[in-house]
Amino acid sequence: MSNPMLEVCDLAVEIGGKRIINGMNLVVPAGEVHAIMGPNGAGKSTLSYAMAGRPGYDIVGGDILLDGQSILGLDVSERAAAGMFLALQYPVEIPGVANMSFLKTALESLAKARGQEKQATVEFMRQVKAEARALQISEDMLRRPLNVGFSGGEKKRNEALQLAMLAPKMAVLDETDSGLDIDALKIVAEGVNRMRDPARSFLVITHYQRLLDYIVPDQVHVLAAGKIVASGGADLARELEESGYAAYEAA
Repeated sequence: MSNPMLEVCDLAVEIGGKRIINGMNLVVPAGEVHAIMGPNGAGKSTLSYAMAGRPGYDIVGGDILLDGQSILGLDVSERAAAGMFLALQYPVEIPGVANMSFLKTALESLAKARGQEKQATVEFMRQVKAEARALQISEDMLRRPLNVGFSGGEKKRNEALQLAMLAPKMAVLDETDSGLDIDALKIVAEGVNRMRDPARSFLVITHYQRLLDYIVPDQVHVLAAGKIVASGGADLARELEESGYAAYEAA
């Protein structure tokens, strides 16, 4: 097994004093794609927000390690600089901020936080246009305000573009298949698959097995009542599609 990229150690998370994640443990080795499936209310999105550092998601026990280092003392931007990326289930719209400007500012902020030289504008333009073409994102979309007026599929393709440009160590995809038709799903999945790398890991959070036909995971985990209650190979997702979560919820 490769060195762990993500380690969730006996994690407990509360929202407004209510315990949602309760003693969760998870290890995602470098270079692997793991999927988390589970019923509504199991804590899937809570886990993603807690890892990203969203305010209001209070970690009251345990630890989260990224590439061997605890990230609990880091704010959202510091976690991003350390290599954490979260693709949201419902990407937000930001009027007045052009898509291209958002990407450039994000890249420059990461470079500054890491003590690196910022990317030359010519190189940035070349890269973003190449990645956009691969994801069937038009230059008009790049010029438009971030996600404003975008369809569900356009928003998810745009997040795949952000993933490609930011090139994180650890990418968490929170129900990235939500609201996608089959064509958009394939485009987004192909974008993720192009990013698979021995030095990059993915945690794919989904209700449905269909996404995992296109982003084939190394491991599938079942989350119920705030804990991982079962783990297995890609065939576990197919079993869940057929039988549902009732047996795990009862456990």
